[in-house]
Amino acid sequence: MENLQNIRVAVDAIVFGYQNSQLYVLLIQQKFGSTNSYWALPGGLVKNDESLKDAVKRELKEETNVDVDYFEQLFTFGDDVERDPRNRVVSVAYFALVDPSKLEIKADSDAEKVQWFKINEVPKLAFDHNSILKKAVERLKSKLTYEPIGFDLLPKEFLFSELENLYCTILEKEIERRNFRKKILSFGIVEETENYSPIKTGRPAKLFRFNKLKYNELAKEGFHFEIKFA
Repeated sequence: MENLQNIRVAVDAIVFGYQNSQLYVLLIQQKFGSTNSYWALPGGLVKNDESLKDAVKRELKEETNVDVDYFEQLFTFGDDVERDPRNRVVSVAYFALVDPSKLEIKADSDAEKVQWFKINEVPKLAFDHNSILKKAVERLKSKLTYEPIGFDLLPKEFLFSELENLYCTILEKEIERRNFRKKILSFGIVEETENYSPIKTGRPAKLFRFNKLKYNELAKEGFHFEIKFA
């Protein structure tokens, strides 16, 4: 007798944000078949007629009001057959990097609340979402050293000290700031602007910006972005 599968496919979104020298993750609160509410990653079941990426974009928009252009697939979670007590569910997780200051979050659909949580203050989450988040943080730390993804977490124009603090915060390491600045500027993908920081603290500080077009051109020529820490 043929063994028919009864497996559902879901997507989960890990959306990282960075503000005030802190790394945040976007979480929603839901009721999962009981009177108890749990914080969880945004996500849900994939519809029969949609792609995985369309599903994760739809779920994120429906539950948090956030639109994200670019997601990267993180991992597929399903080895634990009881990861969701309601059904046999395999989840494909995606992560994204955003600047929270540009977003207006709002709970909708089946989400009761939506909130940014500091990464070191995340509560116990529903299902295996703490494990999913842990893997996403590991991927973020790794990619930060070989791809210029950190600029996606910063405003379009930023202080160089903000870039330094971002690396220190996420990698949880101290950096030699003079060498870091020299290294980043040697790539030719970070440009000094004519604008100054509106925050008045001593001598006016110039703002910088990431030239993504220049980076893409260099990458085609074989340029390799790499930041190493002792």
